Amino acid sequence: MSVITYFVYADDKKRAKQKVWRTSEQTLHFCELIGGWPGGFVAQQVLRHKSQKQSYQTEFWAIVVIHYMAWIAWLVLGRMLVG
Repeated sequence: MSVITYFVYADDKKRAKQKVWRTSEQTLHFCELIGGWPGGFVAQQVLRHKSQKQSYQTEFWAIVVIHYMAWIAWLVLGRMLVG
């Protein structure tokens, strides 16, 4: 999903330069939410896309935190069920 998300960011960046129809921020965030946040992070750094918009960054980092919390919960609950 990260590779797909990276390419969605790249396409949106290209469209922004061309001043044509863009990918919605909701779509970008959805891609991040379903597992593409690492690709989104790399795209922000490499492409310098959406990296300065504070409202976008707030939602992006909330998605990252949700993923970390889910992984921690999965690890803790997994150990509790096994142990």
